[in-house]
This record gives sequence, structure tokens and C-alpha cells, in this order.
Amino acid sequence: MTADGYKKLVEELNELERIQRPAISKQIAEARDKGDLSENAEYDAAKEAQGMLEMKISQLKNTIASARMIDESRIKTNEVQILTKIKIKNLKTSQIMTYTIVSESEADLQSGKLSVTTPIAKGLLGKKIGDKAVITVPAGTLEFEVLEISL
Repeated sequence: MTADGYKKLVEELNELERIQRPAISKQIAEARDKGDLSENAEYDAAKEAQGMLEMKISQLKNTIASARMIDESRIKTNEVQILTKIKIKNLKTSQIMTYTIVSESEADLQSGKLSVTTPIAKGLLGKKIGDKAVITVPAGTLEFEVLEISL
């Protein structure tokens, strides 16, 4: 994981623990003050939201605890690897796409960040400029050519 990715996870965890957790506790207290809890939809919704929040906090803590920092200065651009930016061409459609291969926790397809655990990323790892990769995805088989590799 990059230092920026790690920082974002820590910031998100702080937001959840310092702002959202107290807000949900306040909602639960307000709903509890309205009386009978057996038929109080607001209370049930707030308790469910609290459970979901605590689960997310726990997952973030686990991710942060098991994170491994990647020294970006050691990344080479002679082959596709994690944290490299790649430009690939779909040989069937001639569509050209650009992605950065990132850890699973940093993945965001709309931002062009492709998780290293996806079939496409796995199929491209280790490839060099000009190499072709035939990759099986749930929708079938795709063939790509690596056009560029950069940081």
C-alpha cells in the first residue's frame, strides 16, 4: 500500500470513530427517549446503523494493522507490477484504457485504479511493453496488448 493510501485509511477511520460514532450514539439516545423501544423504528434503524458502522471500523482497523507499505522508489517500469500505470489496448475492440495497478483497498475503477487481485491485473502482471495477454474474465476471454508502463 502506498503512503497516501495508508493515510486515507487512517483519516477515514478517524472520521468514523470521532464523528460518525458519536452521531449514531446521539441518534440512539434520542430514539430511546421517545419511549417504547419494542415498536420504535427510529431506534431499530439507529441500532442497525451502529452495527454497520462498528463493522466498518473493525474492517478498517484490520486493514491498517495488516497493511504493508510499498517503497515507491523500488518500482520499475520495465514490466507491469503493483503501482505501475499501464496503457493497454483491447485487441478485439481496439479500445485503449489506462489503469494504475493498486492494492485491493485502494481500488477505484472510476479513478482508473485497478485492484491487483482482479483477473485483468493478474493477467497483466509481469508483462512488458508490446506483450499480449489473453485473460479469462467472467464475461469470457479478453486479449490485451501492453502499450505503455509508467509511474
